[in-house]
Amino acid sequence: MPSSRRSFLKTTALGAGAAIAAPYAFVRTIDQAWGAQSWIKKGGPIKIGLLFSLSGGLAVPEEDSTLVMQYAIDEINKAGGIAGMPVEPVIVDAKSDFKVYSEKTKELILRNKVVSIFGCYTSASRKAILPTVMAQNHLLYYPTCYEGAECTQNTICTGPLANQHSKDLIPYMVKNFGKKVFFVGSNYVWPKESNKNAKIWLEQAGGELLGEEYIPLGGSEFGPVLNKIRDAKPNFIFSTVVGASDIAFHKQFKQEGFKVDTMPIASLTTGEIETRAMGNEFGAGHFLSAPYFEALDNPTNHKFVEGFLKSKYGKNGTTHYNMEETYLSAYVFKYGLEKAIKAVGLEGITPRAIRDHSGGIRVEDDVSPEGLIWIDDQNFNTWLKPKIGQCQADGSFKIVKAAEEQVAPDPYSIYPDLGKCTADGLKAPDGKIRKSVI
Repeated sequence: MPSSRRSFLKTTALGAGAAIAAPYAFVRTIDQAWGAQSWIKKGGPIKIGLLFSLSGGLAVPEEDSTLVMQYAIDEINKAGGIAGMPVEPVIVDAKSDFKVYSEKTKELILRNKVVSIFGCYTSASRKAILPTVMAQNHLLYYPTCYEGAECTQNTICTGPLANQHSKDLIPYMVKNFGKKVFFVGSNYVWPKESNKNAKIWLEQAGGELLGEEYIPLGGSEFGPVLNKIRDAKPNFIFSTVVGASDIAFHKQFKQEGFKVDTMPIASLTTGEIETRAMGNEFGAGHFLSAPYFEALDNPTNHKFVEGFLKSKYGKNGTTHYNMEETYLSAYVFKYGLEKAIKAVGLEGITPRAIRDHSGGIRVEDDVSPEGLIWIDDQNFNTWLKPKIGQCQADGSFKIVKAAEEQVAPDPYSIYPDLGKCTADGLKAPDGKIRKSVI
């Protein structure tokens, strides 16, 4: 029989010594931990987990994700909450450590009983927590870009996939700077899978790959890589370097005498936050592909930027694609939960019920700073408009290319033989369906 909440907490206290070594190893499922209680009680609060790094090498983008989620939650609560109930964040520091991401995921689900988790910035951290999220039939909002090639029934993504990210950037750079390119990335799954995609777009554009190098995640020594780039003489660099490493890369690029006008860096991650951290002089002239830039000229974005920067959460002085995608995830959650409550009632709400009712959810122009987006009703990624921006001398980005229409997310765009991601799982060409594919 499932234990009661009181007995679970008592057992937790008595077993604290063991829990330090193996937290929650004695509890395998949420029912064992809490019994068959509802996820959200009438009147609330609606508890959600914020699982980002507030320290370590990934804190550069992820601290701002935590701040903008709190801003969005305040905004939602001031407008009446969700179905009249307030949203309450449970904030944890993942410390840029994949083991901590995994441990905190169990803690958020089993101890805090959050109904959804918002978190991660790297695919390595996402893949570290997904086994727990899927085993608990829980729900992760992953609010940034990733490589695709996943089909789970427990994830909603509000960032771009590879087919919405580098597919326009590579031919744009080849057309404007030349065919020869050098790939540099952090050494984990997202850069490597992104580069597999980029090689296809490069071949289609008639380009030539001169070299491909990876440095450890969090690494800051780019001297050997820059020497290889100097010898290869590419027309541009395609970068999937992330976090503090990205800042070091751009600074050493300029300090080593490379010129942005003859060999710019085309990045998938270097936005306003990174430029502010490294100094505008190190970012100016380089390119970024993203669905959002702070400089987007529309009334909703003006309201978002002004409201956030004037709030107690706007201490870093800028907005950023990753922050905006995180902000959008809060509204995708709000609309999905409201839809689920109408369909199954409050007593029927589970993390999986929220996910199952989120297909087709739209965030309209008057809420979404980047413009209308919506959640695909099969793969639960986001339809959005890709854009390319060039960093200016003041650290802002000038939009140099934008898609005219929203582009469909395709997590298997370069792996068509594996099948198609549907709401029930990955459907192979022979009709067989596999669930929870990561």
